[in-house]
Amino acid sequence: MRIGVYPGSFDPLTNGHLDILERSTKLFDRVIVAVIHNPQKQALFTINERVDLIKEVTNHNPKVEVDYFSGLLVDFACRHEAQAVIRGLRAVSDFDYEMQMALLNSKLCPEVETIFIISSPQYIFLSSTKIKEVAMLGGCIHGLVPQHVESMLLQKIQSTEKNACNK
Repeated sequence: MRIGVYPGSFDPLTNGHLDILERSTKLFDRVIVAVIHNPQKQALFTINERVDLIKEVTNHNPKVEVDYFSGLLVDFACRHEAQAVIRGLRAVSDFDYEMQMALLNSKLCPEVETIFIISSPQYIFLSSTKIKEVAMLGGCIHGLVPQHVESMLLQKIQSTEKNACNK
């Protein structure tokens, strides 16, 4: 069985992420979406909320599994007997960073390859950071994230704003 691991913070999941995920399921028998728990980053959604959002959006695809991890990605990939790490590339600037990570991961665990999938043109400008920024400033994110993610993101922003006003 060919297993790929698609890691990321997915805070929130975008249609660009979904595009890479859907395309990677054509290459692998199983793709594990590995949500990174990074305590140094201030995420809008909790790790469990991100996992639940991704499960909700991908529940139609039996090839997709969702999990989370902290620590080294290659350790996670080896534990799950994955053959590859899947990374999406939007621009040349992504490639420099991703190549360095791929080489380091290869040194740590030579059995796990890194596969780069180029973003589809309609999603090349998307990032979770930009989506959150647009949503927080009242802009329209419709069509940039799955409908369920859009609803949850807008609820989360409203909830965060109410909590900030109550302090």
